[in-house]
Amino acid sequence: MNSRKLLSETRRTFPATKVHCQQPARILIVDVTSPSQTNTCSVLSEALENTLCLACALTGTCRVPLLSLYVVQNQQECLLPFTQVKENFARIQACISELRSLPREGSFPQRGHGVVQAVQDGLQQFKQYSRHTAAGSSTNSSVEITILTSQSIKEMVKQLEKKLKEIDLVSLRRIQVIEVLKRDFLEPEDAEQCVPAEEPSSNDVAILGMDIDVQTIEDNVISLEMLFKTWLHDYGTEREHLHLLLPSGGFSHATAPRTTLMCLKCDLQERLLDPALLSGTADGTMRAVDLNSPCQMAAWPATVLYKLRVIKALKSEGVCESVLYGLPFIIKPTTCWQLDWDELEINQHSFHALCHSLLKRKWMLLAKREPQNTSPNWNIMVHSYYIIIPSDSATLLVKAVAIRELLLPSTFPALLAEQPERVHGPIESALNSLEVEVAYNPLHLKSNLYKYLKSMLYKPLHRQQAQPRDQRPERHQPKQHQSRAKATVAPLLMAPSPAQVFRPPAVRRDSCERSLLPKEYDEFLQ
Repeated sequence: MNSRKLLSETRRTFPATKVHCQQPARILIVDVTSPSQTNTCSVLSEALENTLCLACALTGTCRVPLLSLYVVQNQQECLLPFTQVKENFARIQACISELRSLPREGSFPQRGHGVVQAVQDGLQQFKQYSRHTAAGSSTNSSVEITILTSQSIKEMVKQLEKKLKEIDLVSLRRIQVIEVLKRDFLEPEDAEQCVPAEEPSSNDVAILGMDIDVQTIEDNVISLEMLFKTWLHDYGTEREHLHLLLPSGGFSHATAPRTTLMCLKCDLQERLLDPALLSGTADGTMRAVDLNSPCQMAAWPATVLYKLRVIKALKSEGVCESVLYGLPFIIKPTTCWQLDWDELEINQHSFHALCHSLLKRKWMLLAKREPQNTSPNWNIMVHSYYIIIPSDSATLLVKAVAIRELLLPSTFPALLAEQPERVHGPIESALNSLEVEVAYNPLHLKSNLYKYLKSMLYKPLHRQQAQPRDQRPERHQPKQHQSRAKATVAPLLMAPSPAQVFRPPAVRRDSCERSLLPKEYDEFLQ
């Protein structure tokens, strides 16, 4: 993204105060014009609903703050104008139900420009929404657009390049064009990878002064769910998250001054969601991560700069897993846009060299967390330690390791060399009956967590019952019959109810240039 490539001529410091994490607003555009999408809306709806129930249930700042949903049939429709995801799960769930039912009405002829028009409407809607909420404290300054289609990606990109040249793209952070294919249409090498990569692929297309992320994924719930779950990651690139401090290699370990350190600037990424942050999953209590705690780190929200100073190298076979605790975090070279290109490149190459050398030597690193707060209030500093583990990829894994004060005495009796046959035989028989897998795949296990969270979050809105789709008034009235107030308020309203979802036609730019008066808003709702 170009937002990561801007140069910075000044160095900056990291404030100790907490800042709000600025996640982008989301526009999801679903293209259902292709006849091959008979089942896509069903699996897409389930994947989207699963992801958003997690976003709503997680404590703290919502990771998907705003969502707008478009569907492209014979023309684009806005199923869900920009809505705050938190506390609005019932409304969002109703719109997803509308999306789920669309294939039953048949497919629509491809007209080529419906997706581009949806992009234009979405950007105009975001511009107007931002203007109306500028006085608030939770203004989102950027938006990302995800397009799901079964059409040719190349053709879609050509349409975007042609039609969006004159559109204001200042607030647009990224466009993702996702081609959803059934397994029969996938190449053999693509069919093996059902889950989309979390990082932009090498097929990024640079147009309009920005990158278009192009991906191809399989038409199933897991693939789409993992795509939507990338929304839950921290997308802030204002700062790096972690400084990994290594001793300089210019001196021996005995004579090197302690102030001579090599600094690798890194970002932290969650590997798992913390179950304790999901409301109602344990004992009904909720907790937030204490950023000042000396015994834990947090990749969300990324408001603190952590410093880990490497003090020792450890043989991989010499680390017992019983002394590792807490959630793991993935360490990557930073993508902070405030660093200049040369520094980013050197930092990335140094990080890759470290990963390669650790893997070759079969080493892990023992690191000590540098104090976060050096104010006089902290008379006694509590230190925490971490193990840094290499992998085959260009990433490192970090986990907290036990210290003397936390360790409890344990006895480990010696294992007998031989066991009586009367017990050895039944145990062997039981083990032989088990199915053996080469590797553990967490995607194969479900815990009914989604069902539980949906039941906890669902708060039915007491409105009129939904009319059958064939009895509803025509959604697309001619533009000349739409009042100016309706044309203005259409992209700004939250969906009125799960039973009566408002779908505005394509938004006229001239009608979105003024604010809606409270009186007009009330008249529209009536």
